[in-house]
Amino acid sequence: MTQYLEFEKPLAEIEGKAEELRAMARDNEEMDIEKEAAALDHKASDLLRQLYADLTPWRKCLVARHPERPHCRDYIDALFDEFTPLAGDRNFADDHAVMGGLARLDGRPVMVIGHEKGHDTKTRIAHNFGMARPEGYRKAIRLMKMADRFGLPVITLVDTPGAYPGKGAEERGQSEAIARSTEACLDLKVPLISVVIGEGGSGGAVAFATADKVAMLQHSIYSVISPEGCASILWKDAGKTQEAAAALRLTAQNLHELGVCDRIIPEPQGGAHRDPTTTLRAVGDAIIDLLKTFDGVSPDKIMAGRRKKYLDLGKKGLAA
Repeated sequence: MTQYLEFEKPLAEIEGKAEELRAMARDNEEMDIEKEAAALDHKASDLLRQLYADLTPWRKCLVARHPERPHCRDYIDALFDEFTPLAGDRNFADDHAVMGGLARLDGRPVMVIGHEKGHDTKTRIAHNFGMARPEGYRKAIRLMKMADRFGLPVITLVDTPGAYPGKGAEERGQSEAIARSTEACLDLKVPLISVVIGEGGSGGAVAFATADKVAMLQHSIYSVISPEGCASILWKDAGKTQEAAAALRLTAQNLHELGVCDRIIPEPQGGAHRDPTTTLRAVGDAIIDLLKTFDGVSPDKIMAGRRKKYLDLGKKGLAA
């Protein structure tokens, strides 16, 4: 059963009525309700189209955080063959908020790394809601260096509210681990393709997404801080989240205009959670297409192109 967002309540009522009619018909075969149910379906479809035609930045945040969106594990299972998970940072522990390993994409060997949030209460707690600790970033660094050593492209799937802010994480060098992971992204001699599949929160996302090509799903977000955190700092008022979301320019469309996002991957009507299969296929096609742009490109040119990309972003920011 679909979980409805706050702004989807009118849609929930219409789809609920259609389902009630069909439930009544299942209990009484003599009832003919298909015409009424079809009319409600049509009304719901029109309303869904209207709701998603021009989502505000805050509503985009809500869609990006929808618990039924496909997560990292779903993408790995659907798109990659022969996935061999690799665990641990060889120093402290294995962080289950970050998963990664060797795999094949369209027959090509790659290293895939991503944030995993989990699907229910038990798995969300096990994966710490996708918030990595230092050992998670150090695991990612280890896997990136391994990929570099064997000439394997790196694919990262970003979906995190941000790095875990706990005391233990800070004691083990959270900021240093994020910085080192970002540095590892920049130092790769192989292509790095990053896809923001939900939330791209703060340094926790940058540590995976300092990539040659950054793609974002249509209703995903990517920002230096959450709207809630921004509102609390700038306005001292958690009620200012909608204003903060607009000011942060965190949508895929905003970031494409700024040059941070290289490609926007369309989502099905109503968001990725309404048609995960189509979403998974679209992301897979985009990754394969982006990887092909690096066929025959030398390591030196890959590194030079990445350096130019991020230096040019700074110029664009100053010009804005």
